Formats: sequence, structure tokens, C-alpha cells
Amino acid sequence: MKFNSENLKIAVQKKGRLAEPSRQILKSIGLDFEHYEGRLFSPCRNFPLDILFLRDDDIPEYVQDGVTDLGIVGLNVVQEKAAQVVELDPLGFGTCTLSIAVPRNSSFRSVYDLENKRIATSYPRVLKRFLEMKKIKARIIEISGSVEITPSLDVADAICDLVSTGSTLQINELEPIEIVLKSEAFLIANPQSLKEPKRRELTERLRVRLQGNLRARRSKYVMMNAPNEALEEIRKILPGMKSPTVMPLAEKDMVAIHSVVPEEVFWDVMEKLRKTGASDILVVPIEKMVTE
Repeated sequence: MKFNSENLKIAVQKKGRLAEPSRQILKSIGLDFEHYEGRLFSPCRNFPLDILFLRDDDIPEYVQDGVTDLGIVGLNVVQEKAAQVVELDPLGFGTCTLSIAVPRNSSFRSVYDLENKRIATSYPRVLKRFLEMKKIKARIIEISGSVEITPSLDVADAICDLVSTGSTLQINELEPIEIVLKSEAFLIANPQSLKEPKRRELTERLRVRLQGNLRARRSKYVMMNAPNEALEEIRKILPGMKSPTVMPLAEKDMVAIHSVVPEEVFWDVMEKLRKTGASDILVVPIEKMVTE
């Protein structure tokens, strides 16, 4: 199977924590493609897009060099590789932090306590920039894996590694003291591809789908009944779309109100709505949402 040179190309992680979520988000925006163990390339049947399955460390450089037009990869990898790419959109999954952690029984309480100490990490470039910004002189020890064990082996005094749940740190009796970088999956692009009209158009079509999917996952569709006299107060409370849908009910002086509420303020909004007299509140998930 050969690449179609006219198709847009996107690289995603072959294996690892972003692999399955990356495939899922592409399928959720209507892309029809096959994937199975060991496959490195898959064309979409219903969109001019070819998907490459690569090691996450290779994705920024493939995008930088124009081998692929786009990539889905963690911001931590992009920053460490210092690739010349355009960071287009955060994708709402793979969230974690690159954090400095120290042994729980150590005397280190601040990153400034690590002056002239040893810090083991798989992200030497990002850590070096951070330490320079903080004006801290420390010895960076580059480790390719199993960073958490280095303090117990007396290889390092502290570590700088990715933290998601924190369970790995707890198992190794480590505790975080400083966040170096907040990371999540990002859509990145080759700068030259964005200058080509056809590839830019295809990229924008993909972005509209991805952004609609992300907005939908972060929102709830809310339906309720309320007294007509409470309508203005309810409209002020609802932080969703430009204007809620309002329909009269058979019961006199009552209306039905439909709107979209962001997930992060959902419960606070629900409590306020109940106080206005809103009742029969029904909440449903949103599968897709395009607002522009």
C-alpha cells in the first residue's frame, strides 16, 4: 500500500498512553480507517487523510521535516524535542504534569533546595530551561527510563518526570515539590503545510471537527420547566450558548427552556436554577457540537 501524495498526513502514537485516545478521537469525528497490531500506515476511506502510527518521540521531527503534515503528541514531547512545528490545539486528553519530585524523607522542601544537587530525568532540555529560568544550578542526569528508582540507588537526589495520578511516585516514596510543565495531547502542524492552500483547507476541516468534539465533551445539554416570571433570571444564570431555546408549555405561565452548560460550572448552575423555581431538569450528553 502506497501513500497518496495528495492526501493530508497525520502521525499518531503507535503504542503508549496516547495511542488509544488518539485513535478514538479520530474515529469520533467520523474518520473511517482500519488499525491492527503492527500496522504503521492506514488511509481513511471517507476523508483525504493518511494516518501514520509512530513512536511518540519521532512524531515532532516527522512533522517538522514535512514527512507528515500533522501530528497528535504530548506537549511534553514537543517541548523536549524543540521541534519547529506549529502547536494548533490542545485536545483534552493525556493531561499530566512534568514535575520535580524528591524522596519523602528528605529535607528538600523547595526546588531551590536542589542547588548543586543531582536531578534525574528523561526530559533534560525542558528541565535545563526551567532551572535556568529559576537561576538554579543543578546537575542533570539523563535517564531513558525507570527514573523513579534513581534516588533509592543514590544515582540522583531528585527526579523530574511525568506525573498523572501520582501512584508511581507514592510507590517509590517520592513526593512532588514543583511543576515544570503542564502537558496534554496537542495537534501540531508543519509550518509549510499550513501555507499550502489545499492542505490548509483540509487541516481546517479537521480542526472544526476536533474542536466540535472537544466542546461537546465539555458541555451538557440541559432541559427544564420554569415559571415564565423566572425566565430573565434564568437567562442570566445560564452561561452556555448565545441564547437558550424557550417554548411555552400547556400549563399556564410555564415555559420549557433548553440550553448548553459547560461541564466545569454545571453543578453550580444547577443549584442556582433550582432556586429560581426551575423543575423537571433533564441533563443529556452532547455527541457533537459546532457553534460557528
